Amino acid sequence: MPIAGYTTTVDASKTANEITGMLAKRGAARVTTDYDQQGNATGLSFELRTEVGVRAFALPIRAEGVLATLKRDRAEKRYLTLHQAERVAWRLVRDWLRAQLALIDAGSVSLDEIFFPWMVAPSGGTMHALFVEQQKAIGS
Repeated sequence: MPIAGYTTTVDASKTANEITGMLAKRGAARVTTDYDQQGNATGLSFELRTEVGVRAFALPIRAEGVLATLKRDRAEKRYLTLHQAERVAWRLVRDWLRAQLALIDAGSVSLDEIFFPWMVAPSGGTMHALFVEQQKAIGS
């Protein structure tokens, strides 16, 4: 069965705006859309106020992975385009964010806990990338 939401017709830019609104309502100090050289939206960069001050975050949107999954799951040919994969990738992130915000509303987690993997480290990469790099360095 193909990935959730694979038939969406909602443009990635519309979903990016929805996500921006969701983050703004949660106190994001700044939200910007990141683009590649072809003009495709590839992620969001934003700042959130946390218990320890304002922190920067970089949330990737990886359409190539979605496209590979659509191909692997043998979705109909009309859905096997990068443009469609971008739509789906953005919708998946929006749905994920909506679920995470529900956990925050329930008092289960904080916003910075949810986004910790995507917090921008002093080196400029994300905390997740830093973690992976350190794990490789120690051979685990």
